[in-house]
Amino acid sequence: MCALRPSVATRSGVCLLMADIEALKPTNTGWLIADLVADTFAFGWARTEIDPALPALLSDPQWQPYVVFPGEYAAPERVVHNIAPEDEQTGKRPLFILLDATWTEARKMFRKSPYLDHLPVLSLQPEQISQYKLRRSRRDDHFCTSEVAALCLNLAGEQLAEQTLTAYLDVFTHHYLQARNQLPVAWDDAAHQRLRELSGLGR
Repeated sequence: MCALRPSVATRSGVCLLMADIEALKPTNTGWLIADLVADTFAFGWARTEIDPALPALLSDPQWQPYVVFPGEYAAPERVVHNIAPEDEQTGKRPLFILLDATWTEARKMFRKSPYLDHLPVLSLQPEQISQYKLRRSRRDDHFCTSEVAALCLNLAGEQLAEQTLTAYLDVFTHHYLQARNQLPVAWDDAAHQRLRELSGLGR
C-alpha cells in the first residue's frame, strides 16, 4: 500500500475526532484521509478531557469548521447541506470535523462535546449507498469515515481529491480482504489501475 499512497493538493482540511481504540482498528479508514489530505488533524476523544490543540484549531481564523453529522440530531438552525458561499469571499477554508467511531459511539460524542455546539452541522444527503465491506451495518446510509470525507470533498468542489480517496479506499479494501483470506493481491485490477490514473502513478 505504501507505494500507492496518493497525494492531491486540497484547500479543505479534515479534523478526525477518534473514539477510544478506533485508531488501532485494522479496518479504520481515517488514516487513508490523512495520507491524501495534507491538512488532516486527529484527536482522541474523551468526555472529560480536551486536547488544548483542538479548540485552538477550531478557532483558527483560516478555517470554517463544519461538524459532519445527520441533521436530525441537531437543532434545525445549525443544520446546513452545503458549504457556505461566503466562505469563498472571506477566504476561509472548510474544515470537516468527522466523528471517527461506531455509530453508537458517534452519537454519544456528538451529544457530549459542548465545544462543538456553536458550529454548523453539515448534513450530507448522499444518493448512493455505502460500498464499505470491512464492517457490517444494518443501514445502507451509514458510511465509513473515508466515504464521508470523499462526500465532503465533493461538496467543496474538490472532485479529483474525492475520486482519488474513493479509489484509494477501494484498493485498501481489496488488500485487506485478500490478506484476511490469505490470497494474493491483484495489483493490476480495475481498482489499482483507477488509483494509478488519478494519482499520476501510472504515467
